[in-house]
Amino acid sequence: MTRVVVDLASTRPVWSAPPAVLRAVRRAGGRGWTVVPVRARASSDGDGGAGSAAAVRAAAGAEVYIGWGVPSSVVAAAHGTLRWAHTAAAGVGASITPVFRATGARLTNSRGVHAEPIADWVVAAIGFCLRGFHDVVAAQRERRWAKDVFTDGTVSVREFAGTRVGLIGLGGIGRAVARRCQALGMPVSAVRRTPTRRPPRGVQWVGGPDELVALARRSDVLVVAAPHTTRTRQLVNRRVLAALPKGAYVINVARGEVMDEAALLAALDRRLGGAVLDVFDREPLPRTHPLWTHPRVLVSPHVSGVTDRFWERETALIVDNVRRYRSGRRLRNLVNLDREY
Repeated sequence: MTRVVVDLASTRPVWSAPPAVLRAVRRAGGRGWTVVPVRARASSDGDGGAGSAAAVRAAAGAEVYIGWGVPSSVVAAAHGTLRWAHTAAAGVGASITPVFRATGARLTNSRGVHAEPIADWVVAAIGFCLRGFHDVVAAQRERRWAKDVFTDGTVSVREFAGTRVGLIGLGGIGRAVARRCQALGMPVSAVRRTPTRRPPRGVQWVGGPDELVALARRSDVLVVAAPHTTRTRQLVNRRVLAALPKGAYVINVARGEVMDEAALLAALDRRLGGAVLDVFDREPLPRTHPLWTHPRVLVSPHVSGVTDRFWERETALIVDNVRRYRSGRRLRNLVNLDREY
């Protein structure tokens, strides 16, 4: 019998798996699979991986583990039997631990599942910036009729068409953003780890990681959508931000660790038009952090991926991989442990 632990009960209701997910896994596994649900709720924030005592108990003898991240305590409990672990999160930094590497098990993640809602969020954020909504929100807070600053040229207002968008990262999220930007008439450039591959639809220019400054120079809006790895920590630094055109905007939907927040604040005070941020180096963002009160920053509490269609997509991915696992085929979204994504 193949023991499968499903640990997808979250402390946040929108990320807690409905009963249909468990039924779908059981159907896909069929005879010979014992599916063990963990009812205890665990954190799904960030990369997940917090774990619970109930999950540790359930993991003893497990061959497959499906959860929010892959806790080291769960991996230790399944030592000698674990062959495949799947995380419902896209980030895997908290899951790739020495104890997991030692198992030789395969790891899959949920990259791409969040791409559509996050891309929608990014386009909304671009519109927020281009249409001067930073100033609209500030004026409303002060009950101030701010028509003058919009009609005398004080507030910069522009259209989607012709606005140059730079993407850092061309995974599922980056490609989904590019398609939307192209449809709205925005030229798109990007950098990714392997620039020699054919650019996806909607992207005019692709460079490598060493061309970040070149990307910044040609971007009116810089969208950060790269995975967080040891190589990408503070990838968007003072040098990159200084290369952006005066009045440019920064949008971050990657991980807070990818951005040098101190350098961003300095650039905002000197020359940038504004920023819309969904992720931060520390979450929740401390109440005393200056990003909260900066007049040209919109703070979003890491919710760009929230959608009423998440479990539809996530269940389809899990079920497909269960069938692939049973038949010995290559799993989708297999994580390269060395690249950390």
